[in-house]
Amino acid sequence: MKEHQEANNGIAPNTNKARLKLIIILAIPAVIENFFQTVLGFVDTYFVSKISLSAVSAVGVTNAILAIYFALFMAIGVASNVRIANFLGANLPEKARHISQQSIVIAILFGLFTGVLTLIFAEPLLKLMGIKSDVLELGALYFRIVGIPSIFMSLMFVLSAILRGAGDTKSPMYVSIIINILNAILDYVLIFGLLFIPEMGIIGVGLATVISRLIGSLLLLYFINKSKVLAFRRDYWKPDKVHLLELTTLGAPAAGERLLMRAGQIVYFGFIVALGTNAFAAHQIASNVEVFSYMTGYGFATAATILVGQQIGAGRYDEAKRYAKLSTFLGLGLMTLLGVMLFFLGDWAGSFFTQDDAVIKDIGTALKISGVFQPFLAILLILTGAFQGANNTKFPMYLTAIGMWAIRTVLVYVLAITLEWGLAGVWIAIGIDIVFRSIVLVVRFQRNKWMALEKGPEPEAYCHPQTTKENMSACANNY
Repeated sequence: MKEHQEANNGIAPNTNKARLKLIIILAIPAVIENFFQTVLGFVDTYFVSKISLSAVSAVGVTNAILAIYFALFMAIGVASNVRIANFLGANLPEKARHISQQSIVIAILFGLFTGVLTLIFAEPLLKLMGIKSDVLELGALYFRIVGIPSIFMSLMFVLSAILRGAGDTKSPMYVSIIINILNAILDYVLIFGLLFIPEMGIIGVGLATVISRLIGSLLLLYFINKSKVLAFRRDYWKPDKVHLLELTTLGAPAAGERLLMRAGQIVYFGFIVALGTNAFAAHQIASNVEVFSYMTGYGFATAATILVGQQIGAGRYDEAKRYAKLSTFLGLGLMTLLGVMLFFLGDWAGSFFTQDDAVIKDIGTALKISGVFQPFLAILLILTGAFQGANNTKFPMYLTAIGMWAIRTVLVYVLAITLEWGLAGVWIAIGIDIVFRSIVLVVRFQRNKWMALEKGPEPEAYCHPQTTKENMSACANNY
């Protein structure tokens, strides 16, 4: 981590080889973390598929609703990640520490809010998906188990983002490995029963997930408090309007982007449900297999956000663009290879989840189509991370709105329902949206219209309101 420490201290690598090494140092732990997070969904889907296809659909529909929660939590994480990277790049460690704790406060509040929302509105939210009564019953049960304690989801997202913003991608990786191994063990024990523990079915899936997230949150809190840069200060827990405004201003567009994406998914998920339970189950299984390819894209997007954010904070804008380009090229090459694997191994992967030949065929078709679009997905994910690192969360939001609602959702209906292409039509529509947005981001990036360099508050704005004029200079210097 020597290269990253030097970058934090204002010493920028001066060769592409050194820059690539730094990107890889940050990206690989993030890729591994994403891999184990993906394994969580993969293992859950595998065990749930042994219960019934209705259970697979119940978990899939519930996760589509939970994805809206994730959008809120991830937006807080994006804002804290970027601001922490900016502040450390500008050599303002106390601002980084302060805003990290304010992020945790917001994460707790959002987690409590979504928990109450789940408790009261579980069934009405699931009914919006148009699911059948047998799936609704299972879905509501699972939804309440994992959604009421959603504070642990919120903390997992935000605490991991805080560490990554400080350039620590290893600690979230370690936590991800631990909780996914724990989740796999708990899945088996709680779903099927062992010794004195009864068979719990879908209830066991939910309990395993919640317990794993609880342990993960505690471990991430430990790593943050252990950090020299981010260790908690008691006086930083009080809500601070300046930092809260910063997080809200940067996070709101990121939340808007993800909410637009998730809302669109709910609409076209309804179209997929109309294709039948088996078609939706095939879509859900294919999505859980395909998401393995996302881990590479998100890993390099994480590196891009951190490094671009630090260079922006230090005022090295040309260097920020170099890191964005190099991160994209690396991720593009790796995700192209993964696309080839999806194309040729899709049917084989589907056979792990079901013995239904029609469902396996649908899974294979979906993954072949996904494989073709992987290079464009790499560009979309990584450049979005670079835009966010450059404090530009608004443009990705606008682009997502157009792509999701004017292209993806419309084409899913036209291709899958009207033209009766079935699940293949769904995945082609998704791919067309990905191509459109990736091209627009590249054009915007090439025209140097990807940074948002608004002037932030003066350092004195972060000082305590009762700070005297005599002490104001010393306070500002600490920032």
